[in-house]
Amino acid sequence: MRIDSHQHYWKISRGDYGWITPALPVLYRDFMPDDLEAVLQRHELDGSILVQAAPTAEETEFILSIADRHSSVLGVVGWLDLFDPGHRLQYEIYRRNPKFAGFRLMIQDMPDASRILEPDFLEALRGYAAEKVPVDLLVVSGQLEFVLPMLRQLPELHAVIDHIAKPSIKQAEIEPWFSYMEEISRFPNIYCKLSGMVTEADAQTWKLEDFTPYISRVLELFGPDRVMFGSDWPVCLLAAEYGEVVEILLRSLPDSWGEQEQARLFGLNAKEFYQL
Repeated sequence: MRIDSHQHYWKISRGDYGWITPALPVLYRDFMPDDLEAVLQRHELDGSILVQAAPTAEETEFILSIADRHSSVLGVVGWLDLFDPGHRLQYEIYRRNPKFAGFRLMIQDMPDASRILEPDFLEALRGYAAEKVPVDLLVVSGQLEFVLPMLRQLPELHAVIDHIAKPSIKQAEIEPWFSYMEEISRFPNIYCKLSGMVTEADAQTWKLEDFTPYISRVLELFGPDRVMFGSDWPVCLLAAEYGEVVEILLRSLPDSWGEQEQARLFGLNAKEFYQL
């Protein structure tokens, strides 16, 4: 099974995508399955993981309704606010849908990322960790200093780092990103998505060589069994077409990677992680 582990759909008129404004004309329109399904077929992908793009329960319900109608959506990663005492009730509502595959913590958008170390937050997350609920971690590299101690307190957490934790590829940032990722990779239940990289590079002048140091390091740290291809479509369109995102990853793989390793990267790991 070949899977894109990270993509989005949205309807602007729904009104809860605060980050998508007319200042981003490439993204400021509706993106729905009819826009992507032919692209998935062109790249011989069986389907995708549809990830939330707004911090609301209503948007999660919206994308679950899309999944109900489209077989190309293999699983949905929703939104959950662990600071809300009612988070468990909301989770129980989501999980009634067989395509609900987990939830995403939008640490990136938190003004103070140290809040993920607060006792109530950790206790809430500990419950989901004990049940091996898949959790996406949306973080930027400067927040890894808080993610690492969180994982030390929750070593059983079944989670994936989205977008390789968004180092500044445009600025060729390697440290301290790499050192933190090296520590994080030692937790055997933590995966990493090779996604969202083109938008961290220079959107106009990026070249393949900009990405290879990051891809090589992630593959070295997490190995073939804990990495996933993700397009981050349509956000990737700010800097690259879908096919270019695929090509960047393919051309950056080690010569030693054969069909088995590529099969895991392009689907099997996502299937296992999200328990499809």
